[in-house]
Amino acid sequence: MNGSTIEHIPVLAETLAEQISLPPDGVMVDATIGQGGHSFLLGKTLGPEAVIVGFDVDNDALRRARSKLEELACRAILVNSNFSHVSEKLRESGIERVDFVLADLGVSSAQLADAEFGLSFQANMPLDMRLDKRLEHTAADIVNKEDEKSLADLIYQFGEDRASRRIARSIVRQRRIEPITTTGQLAQTVCRALGRKKPGRRSRMHPATRTFQALRIAVNNELENLKQLLASAPRLLNKDGYVAIISFHSLEDRLVKNDFKQNADAGIYRILTKKPIVPTRQQVLDNRRARSAKLRIAQKQ
Repeated sequence: MNGSTIEHIPVLAETLAEQISLPPDGVMVDATIGQGGHSFLLGKTLGPEAVIVGFDVDNDALRRARSKLEELACRAILVNSNFSHVSEKLRESGIERVDFVLADLGVSSAQLADAEFGLSFQANMPLDMRLDKRLEHTAADIVNKEDEKSLADLIYQFGEDRASRRIARSIVRQRRIEPITTTGQLAQTVCRALGRKKPGRRSRMHPATRTFQALRIAVNNELENLKQLLASAPRLLNKDGYVAIISFHSLEDRLVKNDFKQNADAGIYRILTKKPIVPTRQQVLDNRRARSAKLRIAQKQ
């Protein structure tokens, strides 16, 4: 299945639009523009003088975003780059300050379904996990080359899986028989390590979820990139500008929460979400991808 045929539903988009008030000539940075869903909704209030700068490492997503945003009155600048380079890329476009920085940190349904990315344990595909094909190392490289302790540490640190040592031991045992080159092989190896073939009665989570999360974070350097974006935001934002981050697991949410608090304590931010905004039951029914989403918003003072 080609992931590009799947329509992406932007998570918490209407909720976000209710919280953010941009000037008609504002500059918005969508750090993870994807197929343009969030930007399209928020961009409806922007006039011809406004600019949306969208970042994504996925060229197919940028192509679809460009088509979607053509309907808006404002100008759109789309950049094929990781958002960790936001300051540098904005300067190249002649932009020093912005009114809004948004990042939706989730992987899209289209990317999960696209075998080119090799992200899904629901279908058998090459074990890649690079969202940016310019990156050198794949998940298969890590799984087949890292020593057992390093694998266990990675799965524990980035997947928060207490069974990380068992999983790492199983991976090393399996790769001695044959290299692990597909998502199906890896998922089966993790399930064998845990003695489970599918989610248990008490959990809807697939046994391999945390291992796949850990590898994706490692391959794409996701937490370090998020730290760089959070560090750039205060310098980029105009007074009263907003930063909004939608995260999907506790490692991301913790980074955002702590960064907002530190900036609030320093008198730089005013936190608008004392607790993260989570989707309603109806929003989850409409879009299963939204079920673990947490939205935090801060405003530059």
